[in-house]
Amino acid sequence: MRKVIVTCAVTGGIHTPSMSPHLPVMPEEIASSAIEAARAGATIVHLHARDPENGRPTQDPGVYRRFLPSIADRTDAIINITTGGSPVLTLEERLAPALTFQPEIASLNMGSMNFAFYEMLQRFSCFEHDWEEPYVRGSDDYIFRNTFRDIAYILESCAALGTRFEVECYDIGHLYSAAHFADRGLLKPPFFIQSVFGIRGGIGAHPEDVAMMRRTADRLFGDDYVWSVLGAGRQQMPIATMSAAMGGNVRVGLEDSLWGEPGRLAKSNAEQVERIIGVLHGLSLEVATPQDARKILQLKGAAATKVGA
Repeated sequence: MRKVIVTCAVTGGIHTPSMSPHLPVMPEEIASSAIEAARAGATIVHLHARDPENGRPTQDPGVYRRFLPSIADRTDAIINITTGGSPVLTLEERLAPALTFQPEIASLNMGSMNFAFYEMLQRFSCFEHDWEEPYVRGSDDYIFRNTFRDIAYILESCAALGTRFEVECYDIGHLYSAAHFADRGLLKPPFFIQSVFGIRGGIGAHPEDVAMMRRTADRLFGDDYVWSVLGAGRQQMPIATMSAAMGGNVRVGLEDSLWGEPGRLAKSNAEQVERIIGVLHGLSLEVATPQDARKILQLKGAAATKVGA
């Protein structure tokens, strides 16, 4: 029976606190939600931090330090720390937590792109914090910067730490960029390729888009990669189901979608994990344990990180 890696992205940097009362914001909430997701069956927890004062995305290692040890102590889940964070943060800010905590795995975007989510204002109009509405509205002018120099800097900075990467590809060109860094020897197999569908500015969420990303990755990386997908918003479960049926792995979580079902907010990250695991079992697939995934992705192991410090 094939084992599927289930990633749960707990809070992210797109949704704002007023969009859902269930979005983890405080460090204690992020820890609790990640632990619940792991206990529900998540193999990997993908983590961002939020400013405890107002819920704004932050990459302050001091905030991460308020929830990482608890997650590491109470679960065996693989901890994945973002190097994305938010389109409005500097490269140095984005990279700081990965350098500080040296996780088994960190996320890394494979290219600069228009990165917009202003259309959420059609659904959400009441905001508690002053920063929220301008942050969402202003995304029609955001360029999420990830130049070749930026990507090389992150890869080189983490090389000696043993941290591997969840390589986030929002379009076909990002797959070619990943192949470029593999050719330069900065990315090492097995490549953990996370294909992202449905973000405004990236590839769409049509089944043909999913199939094309899969075909291209197969051609570029052959047997040297592990494929996973995430779908934004209402595309979360359909895209994950397609990936699982096509031999891939899956990602869910409130970073990617606030919804449990049409018209109803998900009450927790664990709810989404349980839902996708139900789909996997329906497809006669087994969920990978953290130890399974460590072998599949050739990770260094939790004891070699500083996430518990």
